Amino acid sequence: MLYKKQHKLVVSFIDKYTYFTMSKETTILFRPVGQKEFELIEESGFKAFPPRLEIQPIFYPVLNREYATQIARDWNTKDAASGYVGYVTQFHVSSDYLKSFEVQTVGAANVHQEYWIPAERLDEFNANIVGKIEVIERFARETETPPGR
Repeated sequence: MLYKKQHKLVVSFIDKYTYFTMSKETTILFRPVGQKEFELIEESGFKAFPPRLEIQPIFYPVLNREYATQIARDWNTKDAASGYVGYVTQFHVSSDYLKSFEVQTVGAANVHQEYWIPAERLDEFNANIVGKIEVIERFARETETPPGR
């Protein structure tokens, strides 16, 4: 299921006293991230996703919270490279921009859907994020119960 929402932008133009308002349709997307990627998002002021590593040719935001939660909770918390932590991020992207990409189904038809954004287009993708990237859930590896408890 795609989440679409009208999002109002107020953009300054000419000088600090002259403004225009436009409505822009956005699509709500989600992305599960580990600790290091979270820190890089935080460094951007929650405005952009970091560049992909050389071994990551695709950036894949997902279309629903359930799928993002599955990855953050069930995969990231078991992965040393993720710092054994998973975050679910939510953000709005221009719906017009997303029309240039096909939705990819990689499992259950109504749950496991994502966009495949080539790494070389990530700056362009980030420029089409409307507002800030929000963290809506955090998961950490369960630790063993200490003896005596």
